[in-house]
Amino acid sequence: MSDQSRRRPARPTRRTDLSDAPVEANAPTEGEWTERLVLFLRVMAGLSLLKGLYHWGQVCSIGASPDQTFEMHGLAWQSATVFFAVIDLVAAVGLWLAAAWGAVVWLTSVVSMAVVEVFFPGVYGTNLFIVAVEVGLLCFYLWLAIHAAREQPG
Repeated sequence: MSDQSRRRPARPTRRTDLSDAPVEANAPTEGEWTERLVLFLRVMAGLSLLKGLYHWGQVCSIGASPDQTFEMHGLAWQSATVFFAVIDLVAAVGLWLAAAWGAVVWLTSVVSMAVVEVFFPGVYGTNLFIVAVEVGLLCFYLWLAIHAAREQPG
């Protein structure tokens, strides 16, 4: 056996810098507007979850009278209801994770609901209150997103 194979491996030296510290120690802290944006996204995730469950309740005819079951409605109503049942739950997951795709899916859902309410009154009827709430939430999201982007370095 050679002399090198009998040698013990050298002990690692202690470092005082943070180059090998955990990721959390090196990560910059989030700004005030970013925290507000994440809080808004979480609230919207909860609302999207409730909306999605509401639409699934309509698909399953939960609490509906015998003449108002899912099968008794028109094809446009059925299609829109299934669409919102799926997209709202997917948006809820993405928003809770604060993922970029979650915001995109949520924006698609919000714009789609406003379009259905305004341009297709035969589906759900025209409810301008829903349109105003959806547009208001969309504007508030964009306002928060702009402020959060401004506080990011670079």
